[in-house]
Amino acid sequence: MDKMGIAALVSGLVLIGLGIYGIVVFLPEVIFVLKGSIGIIAIIFGIFLTIFGVLLIKD
Repeated sequence: MDKMGIAALVSGLVLIGLGIYGIVVFLPEVIFVLKGSIGIIAIIFGIFLTIFGVLLIKD
């Protein structure tokens, strides 16, 4: 392994640790973001299904 690979491995592990720490500290906010993301994805999916349905009806 070269020095760049070791540096990437160490920095990746540090970032994973910081990410886990951030999730644990801000757990309620993380849950709100996940709920909001699910809602936004559902809205976008619904819009695409509506457009797809309209295109099928026109044919």
